[in-house]
Amino acid sequence: MTLNNNFTKVSEFIIVGFPDLQQEYFHLVAWIFFLLYVITVVGNSILVVIFSLEPSLQKPMYIIMVSLALSDIGFATVALPKLIARYWWNDGIIGIHTCFFQTHMIHYFGSLNSLILLTMALDRCLAVCFPFRYPLLMTVPNMVGLTVFCWIIAHIFPGIGTINFTFASFCGPNKIIQAFCDTLSLTALSCGKTNQYGASYGAAMFILYFPLGLIIVSYFWIIISVFRMKLYSLQGKKKTISTCATQGCIISIYYIPRFFVYSTPFFPNLTMTADKRIITTLFYSFFPPLSNPFIYCLRTKEIKEILKRWIQRRKRIAQG
Repeated sequence: MTLNNNFTKVSEFIIVGFPDLQQEYFHLVAWIFFLLYVITVVGNSILVVIFSLEPSLQKPMYIIMVSLALSDIGFATVALPKLIARYWWNDGIIGIHTCFFQTHMIHYFGSLNSLILLTMALDRCLAVCFPFRYPLLMTVPNMVGLTVFCWIIAHIFPGIGTINFTFASFCGPNKIIQAFCDTLSLTALSCGKTNQYGASYGAAMFILYFPLGLIIVSYFWIIISVFRMKLYSLQGKKKTISTCATQGCIISIYYIPRFFVYSTPFFPNLTMTADKRIITTLFYSFFPPLSNPFIYCLRTKEIKEILKRWIQRRKRIAQG
């Protein structure tokens, strides 16, 4: 901190993490987060490598999957290394501008994932409900353009919040009771006007729940269309329902807990202890990136066939 005449200006923050966690468990928690990071990065990287090496996978749906995988890798890389350092070396200190950058990227990848999930739902809706128009509408160039658009536009709302924080004053406590820097934590530490969280909250609700509304409509439309079409067999209908249900579970995990964490400051009766809030945040932040490669990719027949072919080829090379 730097000392001025009237107040002490904060130049760095301290990531506290779980405030009630005993120090004897720090290394265990660090190992858990380290393994979570490695599995998330390796699992999603495998998909990116498969897509890069297999021309047969360069289709609109797989472009969305790769975009989601890259976003998940980015989010884990922004959020977890500092958290691991906090518990491995007891190093929770983070510079104020680094904290602003982390806050921006945390909310950026959250917004981006919301837009990617919307793109995935719309792609499936077009494929199922308009099978003859789908090849004309969802071409590879169109999907690449839509994906790039999502990666760019996702910066807008987090960027507004980041700019606000650069002009805010931080002159009091500098301990962030969270696993990483985020808008809620920084707003609580700001010694200036705190009403900026209301605008940030509104932006977060819009970028998260407007796409969610469209996603729900898309999946309902898919289910209704499948049951109306005579082209689908009973097995095909069951498979579609199973796919929608699986994706619905991941979408619910991604969106619903966020609402409670973001809305706690506005509802006096809705209270969370710091540890429960952090656990909830970690759950909805890292469970989807951890499970996405298995749900969206390894369950896909085409990718499983490619993996089997690669394994068989390696066995032949090893035996030969």
